Amino acid sequence: MEKDTLILSIESSCDETAASVTKNGREPLSNIIYSQIDLHTLYGGVVPEIASRKHIEKINRVGQAALDEASVGLSDLDAIAVTYGPGLVGALLVGVAEAKAISYAAGLPLVGVHHIAGHIAANYVEHKDLEPPFMCLVVSGGHTHLVIVRDYDKFEIIGRTHDDAAGEAFDKIARAVGLGYPGGPKVDKCAKEGRSDAVFFPRGHVAGSPYDFSFSGLKSAVLNYLNSCRMKQGLDGAVVYSAKTGRSDFDPHEMIDPEEGITVADVTASFQAAVVDVLVSHTIEAAKEYGFDKVAMAGGVASNSALRAGMKEACEKNGMKLYYPSPVLCTDNAVMIGCAAYYEYISGTRHGLDLNAMPNLRLEDFAKIKGTT
Repeated sequence: MEKDTLILSIESSCDETAASVTKNGREPLSNIIYSQIDLHTLYGGVVPEIASRKHIEKINRVGQAALDEASVGLSDLDAIAVTYGPGLVGALLVGVAEAKAISYAAGLPLVGVHHIAGHIAANYVEHKDLEPPFMCLVVSGGHTHLVIVRDYDKFEIIGRTHDDAAGEAFDKIARAVGLGYPGGPKVDKCAKEGRSDAVFFPRGHVAGSPYDFSFSGLKSAVLNYLNSCRMKQGLDGAVVYSAKTGRSDFDPHEMIDPEEGITVADVTASFQAAVVDVLVSHTIEAAKEYGFDKVAMAGGVASNSALRAGMKEACEKNGMKLYYPSPVLCTDNAVMIGCAAYYEYISGTRHGLDLNAMPNLRLEDFAKIKGTT
């Protein structure tokens, strides 16, 4: 019987301090996440300096909690894994320093992992039948990619955003209507009470790049619509809400355009529909062109209920099988890093103590620069 491979993984690329012990890549023995959302909500978004300081404060306890929950010690482990890019440089440095210290002290191999490769790998944890190759839509606050997953450690990006990521657009529109931060789940909830066809907003396309994304035009269209409705009512145009946590009097049924009967919920639902339409259509068309019958989604926005419903309907219509992780594995977590690290580890990837944070690490460059023994 082959020995199980146990990996302690660390994730600190943004505002979650996370650690996990995984067995053979796809079986999490622990999943510890310390979220800073409540803290950053006070500022309307992630403050990098505060995020870094909180990581320093929590990372030792989070790592120990992951070992305790898994009922293992350092001597039971085969490797230490860590996200080293992309992300906030200060936040990444905390995780990388912690992983290198444990690796050195325990005499364990060190495996650096790309954050997006981790998001993609989250699908393997709950879908034991999923194996490459397949098409994957990666949608989060900082990334919107269409990726051909050729193997566990081989990726080809065929589409990416030219401006805002989908998650960024959700945050900006949420703030514009007074929902506050974080925008994604709040827009999703508000949109359930509105009509997705109440207002037609443009679907962004990039000339000459059929699988690339652009959401800045959509964002501007929504903001211009909100401003025009306010001016039509004799109110000031652009409004910046001072309460970053959202308006205390927020009402999804508040009228934005009384003449047309358009509510805040209608606007968020219509905006969300425009985002979902583009994400789904690009993904399905790419899967058809490249001959894939398996489609996966990853990243925080992959937990959006409208996106899941739209992609499921489109996949069923086109005879494709759809995969996506549970919401807890869509947001940043260390289980996904442990899963990705397992496949790197068994392929021989090792990093030295000179491993550094790479805040702008590109997925297509990841395979070229990873270390080996």
